[in-house]
Amino acid sequence: MKRISAAVALTAAGALVISGCAAGGGDNSGDDSGLVEGSSITAAWNQAFYSMNGNTSFGNATANNNINYLVLDGFNYYNNTPELVENTSFGTYELVSEDPLTVTYTVSEDAKWSDGQPVAAADLLLHWAALSRALDTPDFDPGDYTDPDTGEFTESFPTDVVYFDSGATPTSGLGLVSETPEVSDDGRSITMVYNEPFVDWELAFASVGSMLPAHIVAKKSLGIDDNAEAAQAVVDAIQNEDEEALASLSAFWNSGFNFTEMPEDPDLVVASGPYQIADYVADQFVTLKANPEYGGDNAPNIEEITIRFIPDPLAAVQALENGEVDIIQPQATADITTALEGIDGITVDTSLGGTYEHVDLQFDQGKNPENIFSNPKVREAFMKVIPRQEIVDTLIKPIIGDAAIVRNSQIFVPGAEGYDESVEQNGSSAYAEVDIEGAKALLAESGVTDTSVCILYASNNPRRVNEFALIQASAAQAGFTVTDCGSEQWGGLLGTPGAYDASLFGWQSTSLGVTNSLPTFETGGINNLNFYSSSTVDEIVAQLNTEFDEQKKIDLQIELDKALWSDFYGVTIFQFPEVTAISDRVTNVSSSILAPTVFWNAWDWEVTDSGSEG
Repeated sequence: MKRISAAVALTAAGALVISGCAAGGGDNSGDDSGLVEGSSITAAWNQAFYSMNGNTSFGNATANNNINYLVLDGFNYYNNTPELVENTSFGTYELVSEDPLTVTYTVSEDAKWSDGQPVAAADLLLHWAALSRALDTPDFDPGDYTDPDTGEFTESFPTDVVYFDSGATPTSGLGLVSETPEVSDDGRSITMVYNEPFVDWELAFASVGSMLPAHIVAKKSLGIDDNAEAAQAVVDAIQNEDEEALASLSAFWNSGFNFTEMPEDPDLVVASGPYQIADYVADQFVTLKANPEYGGDNAPNIEEITIRFIPDPLAAVQALENGEVDIIQPQATADITTALEGIDGITVDTSLGGTYEHVDLQFDQGKNPENIFSNPKVREAFMKVIPRQEIVDTLIKPIIGDAAIVRNSQIFVPGAEGYDESVEQNGSSAYAEVDIEGAKALLAESGVTDTSVCILYASNNPRRVNEFALIQASAAQAGFTVTDCGSEQWGGLLGTPGAYDASLFGWQSTSLGVTNSLPTFETGGINNLNFYSSSTVDEIVAQLNTEFDEQKKIDLQIELDKALWSDFYGVTIFQFPEVTAISDRVTNVSSSILAPTVFWNAWDWEVTDSGSEG
């Protein structure tokens, strides 16, 4: 029997990851009934995995963190309410002092890596070093060492610099912990002292974008064979500020966990979560298997979960109907919802979720020889030709009807507190309708001679292909020559110098923390992929990082939203309509509006008694 439910899920802005597709709502989770040997199910996702490090500018993507969430454990995670759940079986954290803000993190004695090495202070310290960048070589710019075809660092990257590619800044998150944390005598705790109060301190070691195995990083970068000695080498390098060792450690942390098929070296898939990567066939699937060393509360029921990569939404629906997959989250289109209505034996949930579509403009290092969007008149002109309402009417309304609206804020989700007040004054109304004549006038005033704009987007995503075509046709009327920078590897190319002039993709929330969306806009932030820099915005970001008063946070976000529209940052388009379809062969599957959406409780999934496995 097919069951269809609909909901509208709205939340405040949270941490953001690059999203190709996101999931809808749900509210049930199952009881842990124990691992069933030989049990297996298959889920589908629309983009292939490519990095086990979701904390780098290259690897920060939903396609990676769906999997990383299940193989790398952390101190807390969000359920689908959504509310923050403390994962005390992995470890605990204690607010030691509010002034100065001092926090102690302690790893559980039962927390182990899948190779048997205990999770310990070395892992916490490496995470701090990477996400604080307190030990980085000052003033180093990695821009000249990025491959424009892949987005990865090139072999010419200097070997004598310390550089962690986490996008950390001194005004937020662990960037506010500039002094090396103190390690406890038993080697299981670190104590961090923040330079300033930080409102979202609880999210510093969350499960999305969690810690990598420090001993593996040291084994591969420093040539140490013994696990315990390798872990201690990380502690020594950080405590002694050993630049030579840190340069090697940071280089491997940046790129050593990037892979697009099963690595020959099993050390590269060492896990701390309920699952570990057991197989990976390039562009086809990743298979996760229950981690035998996992001792936490979230022990899985299903022994093996395979995630197939199916970019075409209709192909995902066909695979579900054929029994080849059990869970899909295809990007929602009218054709998809119609196709799902014809399938029995499934549950379908549709909703509006925590992901929003947008176009960002490259303020610097674009593909156009004149660096076209460094000119504010050209940015304003291009924003005027993006047919936001037509995109919503053509592509989104057929799915969810009147719930489909244009999103008019860079900061607030429609319906959230502060959204309406911000929209009234942020200037987004200037782009409510296409203004060809206004764009022509601005383009003429700008003085640019090369009006080519190459847009990066997911070329294997049907909805994005349609959006690109609508933007291209509209922009041509004003004199822009929009060219195609679409790529199946679009996620890794985001932020790559010289690769494109504008980007079309979705940001997906990973938390409810007000500060965690700010790295999209602050100078040098991990999500600042368009080289945007504003002293006004940076000042607001710094204030938001340390502001605990709820109304003042709303007021600052309204101020931030207005500044971004005034700078012609780019345009928001719509909140994602999301669809999740689940076979009756699997139960206890529910979805969250926050990443990792449907995977948030994969350890609770069970194969039903009447269902077939595989």
